[in-house]
Amino acid sequence: MKTAFIGLGAMGAPMARNLLDAGFLTSVYNRTAARADAFAAETGCAAAPTVADAARGCEAIVLCVSADADVLAVVEALAPACTADATVVDCSTVKAETAREAAETLAKFGVHFLDAPVSGGTEGAKAGTLAMMVGGEAEAFERAQPLLAAMAKRIVHMGPVGAGQATKAVNQIMVAGINQAVTEALAFGEAMDLPMDKVIDVVGGGAAGNWFLDHRGATMVRGEFPLGFKLALHDKDLEICRAMAARHDVKLPIVEMTLLHYARLLREGHGDEDISTLFRLKKALFTQ
Repeated sequence: MKTAFIGLGAMGAPMARNLLDAGFLTSVYNRTAARADAFAAETGCAAAPTVADAARGCEAIVLCVSADADVLAVVEALAPACTADATVVDCSTVKAETAREAAETLAKFGVHFLDAPVSGGTEGAKAGTLAMMVGGEAEAFERAQPLLAAMAKRIVHMGPVGAGQATKAVNQIMVAGINQAVTEALAFGEAMDLPMDKVIDVVGGGAAGNWFLDHRGATMVRGEFPLGFKLALHDKDLEICRAMAARHDVKLPIVEMTLLHYARLLREGHGDEDISTLFRLKKALFTQ
């Protein structure tokens, strides 16, 4: 399955590498050409000068870009160049409506579309152990299985186009709540003068144990925030969740609180740090 990959960011680059290692990847494209050129120099995979050039002759095209407008622009550019019956797999996080619009554009050219957002951070992208929630035609999903399995460990077909993105919104709300709870609890623990390495160890073994505590707890209490999931991107995703909830005349407290906190962190210049940088605000509650 000849495959092109578009979008070599913190998540996209390791996902593309896994596709290359599995024997699928034939070309890459990145808006900042230097990144694609560096990937090509390191791996030997062709760096295409345009989106259309990357897609031409491929049976599958994987997207991993930042925003709704980017997805739609890329789809518009690649659609005429696609081979009939090719499949576009979009691993970006965007609105369900955007996924459906992209699918409609591609369908005019006889091209299938799967919205396949992922969860698991840069660690999961590098290890090929991401969770992938997929919307689209069952036939296209089944045909893409070998390709998806090169990037993700848990792959679930959620329903028609848009269902993958709606499921990702569920994930992002849950991530926000976990981030709020873990950062706040650890800031509280520090204020109680507890030995935080022991706190993280014992709490992680009980009912409050979770992935975020295991992978971010020790670093955040050291004042370190190595990038796993960029705060600015989670902020963008939560705005999507807010818009989806608003269509039901609902405001979700966790979403609203997290967006409020993220706005402050963005103003202070922490947007490119991991979401665990929320610990900065929680710790400051006890030092005011």
